[in-house]
Amino acid sequence: AVKAYDCLFPTMTAAYAKSAKGDASGYANWRRYSKLAYVSATHGSRYVQNYANASAKAYGNYEDAGTFPAGAKLAKDSFMVNAKGEVSVGPLFMMEKMQAGFNPDSGDWRYTMVMPNGAVAGTTNGEGSANVEFCIGCHIAVAPEQDSVMLLPEEYRVK
Repeated sequence: AVKAYDCLFPTMTAAYAKSAKGDASGYANWRRYSKLAYVSATHGSRYVQNYANASAKAYGNYEDAGTFPAGAKLAKDSFMVNAKGEVSVGPLFMMEKMQAGFNPDSGDWRYTMVMPNGAVAGTTNGEGSANVEFCIGCHIAVAPEQDSVMLLPEEYRVK
């Protein structure tokens, strides 16, 4: 997974940078909180890495992160490996904490999914919002204890 991710990283960042979503190219400069790519069943059993911007630095406190401020952004880039061992870029999953009242059903998080061709598949309260409703459904399961933020498995966490 480490070699595949390292090899695919430039391709992933170039693919996501085609998006009109500015953070789709900037996430790679945020702090990475996963030691290596790991399989996320909730993200289609893809390999993912976890990133957070400076406003979301509390993410590194994991269970003790508390409530995130507006402007906190988290991202998971992804890749897949098929049965033949071929590796390909997967979607970029992003969430941004918005001002109170943005969307109470999502805990005021805006979810966005950027496809490998740079197309935005959907964003909460925006175009294609139905395509990211599943994000809210999963993430709300850890609200309010974790402010709707899923945590990566302990063995993959950067301390």
